[in-house]
Amino acid sequence: MIKAIIFDVDGTLADTEDGHRQSFNKAFLDSGLDWNWDVPLYDKLLKVTGGKERIKYFVNDFLENYDKPVDFDDFVKNLHALKTRHYTEMIGEGNVPLRPGIKKLIEDAHAAGITLAIATTTTPENVSALLEVGLGPNWADYFSANGSGDIVPKKKPAPDIYFWVLERLGLQPSDCIALEDSENGLKASLAAGIRTYITTNYYTSRQNFDGAEAVFEDLSDIEKFYRTAKLALP
Repeated sequence: MIKAIIFDVDGTLADTEDGHRQSFNKAFLDSGLDWNWDVPLYDKLLKVTGGKERIKYFVNDFLENYDKPVDFDDFVKNLHALKTRHYTEMIGEGNVPLRPGIKKLIEDAHAAGITLAIATTTTPENVSALLEVGLGPNWADYFSANGSGDIVPKKKPAPDIYFWVLERLGLQPSDCIALEDSENGLKASLAAGIRTYITTNYYTSRQNFDGAEAVFEDLSDIEKFYRTAKLALP
């Protein structure tokens, strides 16, 4: 019997990745940088999880002859904070809705007494901005644990964030299922011993999902997901 559902956020709860990409570009422009992450480049950068980590990956692997500031870590931290402000403004304007079926799944599972949790590399501010618009001001009442941001030092594909969530919930991996959208997310949840279902998006549809229980384009046919995951929900 499934006692808990653990959700990834970016690409899973909402198609957020292009919003992140545009917000990075706005932050670069504001900072006087001539960097521009187009869609093909961002597809490559998504190999690395975490916004600050993605900036460092870009600088180290894609820029030649770039002189890093002496305080490079602070530079990246401030640049990412600026990007987060742009992103939360975009979310607040209602431009990034929840993916099909997600709101119903959360509401149905919560009503049935199934514990819900979040396991993501995105910042707490991003999670709050997205779910306040998608679920309302009391969105946090749905979730018993919110594993987000830099709570753990190693981000996906490391399983650390899932172990953190499991500890907070007081549950075993066999008690839970996870909902992810990416290969890195799948590796993280499987390494934690959690059965995982995938909903793909533009950036992840061609990734390797070996080991997933099932792969869906989205949850628009929520009844099919309930049957597949053996969830006894209305």
